Amino acid sequence: MKNYGLHWFRRDLRVAGNKALQKQLSENNGRVVGIFCFDKEFLSRDDFSVNRFQLFMNSILELQKELRELGSDLLVLDEGPKSLLPKILEDLKKKTGAYPSLVSWNRDYEPFARERDEFISEMLKDKSIAFETFRDHLIIEPHELEKAPGKGGYQVYSPFARKWLSILHQPEMRKRVHSQQKGLDYLESRLKAKASKKLFSLSWDEIGLKKYKDSLQNYIKENAKKVDIEIPDSGSLAAYKVLKDFTSKLDNYKEDRDIPSLFGTSRLSMHLKNGSITTAQIAQYLDLKIYTKKTNSQDTFFSELIWREFYYHILYRNPHVEKLEFLEKYRDLSWENNKKHFEAWKEGRTGFPIIDAGMRELNQTGWMHNRVRMIVASFLTKDLLIDWRWGEKYFMDKLLDGDLAPNNGGWQWAASTGCDPQPYFRIFNPWSQSKKFDPKGEYIRKYIPELDNIDTKKLHEPILHHVKYPEPIVDHKEQREKALALYKSQG
Repeated sequence: MKNYGLHWFRRDLRVAGNKALQKQLSENNGRVVGIFCFDKEFLSRDDFSVNRFQLFMNSILELQKELRELGSDLLVLDEGPKSLLPKILEDLKKKTGAYPSLVSWNRDYEPFARERDEFISEMLKDKSIAFETFRDHLIIEPHELEKAPGKGGYQVYSPFARKWLSILHQPEMRKRVHSQQKGLDYLESRLKAKASKKLFSLSWDEIGLKKYKDSLQNYIKENAKKVDIEIPDSGSLAAYKVLKDFTSKLDNYKEDRDIPSLFGTSRLSMHLKNGSITTAQIAQYLDLKIYTKKTNSQDTFFSELIWREFYYHILYRNPHVEKLEFLEKYRDLSWENNKKHFEAWKEGRTGFPIIDAGMRELNQTGWMHNRVRMIVASFLTKDLLIDWRWGEKYFMDKLLDGDLAPNNGGWQWAASTGCDPQPYFRIFNPWSQSKKFDPKGEYIRKYIPELDNIDTKKLHEPILHHVKYPEPIVDHKEQREKALALYKSQG
């Protein structure tokens, strides 16, 4: 059998702009097939989410369909890669007479993924099988951005962002972003329903490993029974549509992004999580298709993309933040951890309308507006004095865009325990935040219909003696003083 390649998909669920697939195409003349391994360790993780898993599987399904249309295939198997890949490789050798000439995958930066990938790398070395890994979902990887050679990474966002931008504007890095244009052109042609030429020329049927049965449909069918929200459209084409739609909002992004009643944010994060689109593709599309020079709104939006990369760099260099506070001095905070208060927070019945609207939006849609995420996280940690890990876990259980690095970074920021955090003495007042960002109460009324008839002014102050809506479970001023004392006690 002629040379062929094997690509291991993980969080790079797309063909467009996938450098590993491009390398496979050129190395093996289109003879490449894909594999996805459902890792039982992943499925049993504390941060596993039924709803997010369904979005992920739907994205895999769209990728599988696309690959088959292009002349390749994706085999989705019900076994983790540590045990499965060695068996697949041996069976491939028996069936074809040779191991794949190249095994490829795109790099990940979470502790779990790095340990797994090291195991697979060593296994391939032992078998003398060529493999190559690629940069994908970050524009600039941790090893490419240091304070100075050998001096480690940044722990504060502002100098990180300056260095990130200075690196981005180097010719090689700009080329890295510009190289995504072909992938964007391909997505545009798919959007216009133009027929795609066959890029690949090998399928699993041709290889003939019939002992391996694709598990994707079974996972989708079984998991769908547990899903309790509407799952949005998935896959790279859906992500591209979201990006195109967002461009009409970008001019007003700086002003609109903090107003939860407006649909002013990009909502690209759930697609970034799955690798249906990447930050490099977003940067390329917005840079060339919309503006000849940046506006304040575009700068603001790019700063959000940089924050995302910042948190990945932090997690990569400080894997302990997955479980522990980044700032060691706050690792012994005496949280109150009132379980009744936590349940009220989760269910959206704290008596603080902006908090309850946010939590109900999360529970009903799998999404929460970013400004409201900050407000509810501050409220949980600084008003209710509940361990940030409780909130982080609940978000990961509910959010369609739940992603370890940015979610952990955001929660530790709000709790003042992370890198470059909100200072502990800056505590959001939920009443003033509500008045500032939802002045007309449109967001509150959308998710708390029992307050429809309440005067707008009264939505931003304690609501007493309401038949259907609870009174505030805590007094903000009192809890603020408790929080200040709690943090001061840790020096």
